[in-house]
Amino acid sequence: MLPSIFGENLFDDFFDNDFGFFPVWNNHNPLYGKHAKSLMKTDVRETDDNYELDIDLPGFHKDEIHVDLEDGYLIIRAAKGLDKDSQDKKGKYIRQERYAGTCSRSFYVGDVEPKDISAKYENGILMLTLPKHAKKELPSSNSINIG
Repeated sequence: MLPSIFGENLFDDFFDNDFGFFPVWNNHNPLYGKHAKSLMKTDVRETDDNYELDIDLPGFHKDEIHVDLEDGYLIIRAAKGLDKDSQDKKGKYIRQERYAGTCSRSFYVGDVEPKDISAKYENGILMLTLPKHAKKELPSSNSINIG
């Protein structure tokens, strides 16, 4: 039996790497490791007037998250930096899993004005509310007059 910490094997990095022979299958993300696929999980809910997005961003501070609207795309970016303390700490790292880096996700939202979008960040969840567009009415008559 191999030693483990928090349900992870201490030798996962050694045996799961395939020694770099198969880079296509190597799913190691240096920012969040094998848990990167769990990052920025999103729930999209539709109400009568709005769309509501709940995006998981645990461990981020509010000032590390940026939401932009560019060419009809809502882009959510989160950047994480670790404090690099130059003082000598007692002990040495056996395993270090926290890294610095960025992650982003985008959603096509169409023609929405930034002033119409509301955002709130609480308990590691970014909550966005976007208005629904009224469906454009097509003309009821499809006949074309010939002149």
